[in-house]
Amino acid sequence: MEILDLIRTRRSVRKFKKEKIPFEIVEEILEAGRWAPSGLNNQPWRFMVLEGEEKDNLAKYTKYSYIIKGADKLILVFLDKEASYHYEKDLMAIGACIQNMLLYIHSKKLGACWLGEILNKREEINKVLNLSKNLVLEAVIALGKPLKLPKGGKRKSLKRLILKRGGKRC
Repeated sequence: MEILDLIRTRRSVRKFKKEKIPFEIVEEILEAGRWAPSGLNNQPWRFMVLEGEEKDNLAKYTKYSYIIKGADKLILVFLDKEASYHYEKDLMAIGACIQNMLLYIHSKKLGACWLGEILNKREEINKVLNLSKNLVLEAVIALGKPLKLPKGGKRKSLKRLILKRGGKRC
């Protein structure tokens, strides 16, 4: 699939089949994330993969618990404050890391949902997982084989998004 088609057809998947994803595929997903750009090449992201009961225990920290319980695995993405040099730039790098992973997941005909609401409970999750204070949870990605692939998707027209073009206001 061409990269622009891959970008245009990727959608959040919230319902999954009860099928296992081999850890080799998960490692490939993490590898895609690892190659994202970051300021000073500091690579401020750290990953944790949860499955089974460990995964299901995180469901109580979000109103979207059905997504977590239905997924085969969760990929937690953390900012390592010890590797950080500029908070905003590092958050953008983590966003690029996540996008790389989401696109790779889609390219393998798997499904994922980037969960953000769960971040409201990040301190509690860090305690439950017994993690160092230098790790800040920035995203949870629910991963699985899609029950069905969502269709469509709407975006604002490009004309509405461009503020200036060739010195002229759009």
